Amino acid sequence: MKHLILGTAGHIDHGKTALVAALTGTDTDRLKEEKELGFAVLELPEVHFGVVDVPGHEAFVRAMVAGAAGMDVVLMVVAADESVMPQTREHLAIIELLDVPELVVAITKLDTVDAEWLELVQADIADLLEGT
Repeated sequence: MKHLILGTAGHIDHGKTALVAALTGTDTDRLKEEKELGFAVLELPEVHFGVVDVPGHEAFVRAMVAGAAGMDVVLMVVAADESVMPQTREHLAIIELLDVPELVVAITKLDTVDAEWLELVQADIADLLEGT
């Protein structure tokens, strides 16, 4: 079985912790200590992920850097109702600086937007990732 570290990235309140909870069944924001970094486990048939849920707020950029160090995969979370935001860009810059090898983008809060807006969000994400 393969063992990898998966970390979240993205702007505050874009649904990183809720997505981790949906995937793992673990609320990574339940303890005071986890307000900066939260941890969970995601077991898939062929991969064991140690999940590091990093904060999106600009005040916790240091925690994001600490959490991103050693990540094998980053789950970049972008909320459909807000699209790419400042901490999304900051987190991507950190991911690139630390040379994290794999990135997956998840668009959350799809139920809050229409199809036309979602297309704009997808275009924003494509623009953000161009050249990465």
